[in-house]
Amino acid sequence: MAKEFETLEIGVLHGPNLNLLGRREPEIYGRMTLEAIDMRLAAVAEQLGVRVRSFQSNSEGALLDRIHEWGQVVAGFVINAGAYTHTSIALLDALTGVGRPYVEVHLSNVHAREEFRHRSLLAPRAVGLVAGFGVESYVLGLEGLVRWLRRRESEIVD
Repeated sequence: MAKEFETLEIGVLHGPNLNLLGRREPEIYGRMTLEAIDMRLAAVAEQLGVRVRSFQSNSEGALLDRIHEWGQVVAGFVINAGAYTHTSIALLDALTGVGRPYVEVHLSNVHAREEFRHRSLLAPRAVGLVAGFGVESYVLGLEGLVRWLRRRESEIVD
């Protein structure tokens, strides 16, 4: 693995109510807890030769603060903004403001659900969006972002 990628770090952000995973509507969100998802992502990250740091908050302000803080040190973000996906211009502004690429992920297929979930304020500026694959949405988002970052880096070096 190329030396320049040994310290690649990805921030994983979980929005409101995701702390209830495993208990909240398991027919939609599955039975895996947030802690188990973070452990799975750490294992996948290790296989990819990168690191992840994870954070969950039900507070929009706490998510904004973490984006501002981590935007200085991570190469990009994987974000499941939960309901804030559909309402938060502030999250969009923070993500674009720190200048780091991000992938939007959702456990459920938001387009097969209520109409208000069909619109994402984050998607237009994301490098990718993965939805509907349960926990694998996070894994696919992480893998896709790492590949995207490495491809971009190799294009810059060439």
